[in-house]
Amino acid sequence: MNRPAEPTSVHEPDSMQLALERTFLAHERSMMAWIRTSTSLITFGFAYFKFFMFLHQQGQTGHVHRFLSPRGFGLMMIGIGLLALAMATVQYWQHLKLLRKQYPLARWSISLFIAALISFVGLCAFIEAIIP
Repeated sequence: MNRPAEPTSVHEPDSMQLALERTFLAHERSMMAWIRTSTSLITFGFAYFKFFMFLHQQGQTGHVHRFLSPRGFGLMMIGIGLLALAMATVQYWQHLKLLRKQYPLARWSISLFIAALISFVGLCAFIEAIIP
């Protein structure tokens, strides 16, 4: 005996909705990649600065005139990381606004929250490197 098909309450997404979802997820992946890159730049710059500060405190480095000091290099790396994260966040926000015009039900992203946290940590590292 054939049984009648049970009705489903699941809404089948159309191709436009799936395309918009894929676009949203692509922007998410890009933002998370920028967060990873910025975090690497910030931590590398801060570690570089702290390592040479430690060597200097131990008396293991002499005073050598350089074009770019370890402190300057560390500040530059932290600054590049913060700048890259800020630019990526602005770009992500613009893309999200455009996407929401076509797909108002697009969910909010946790990557913006993570970007804000990493920016705060990066600013703290930058301030720590400026005021040793």
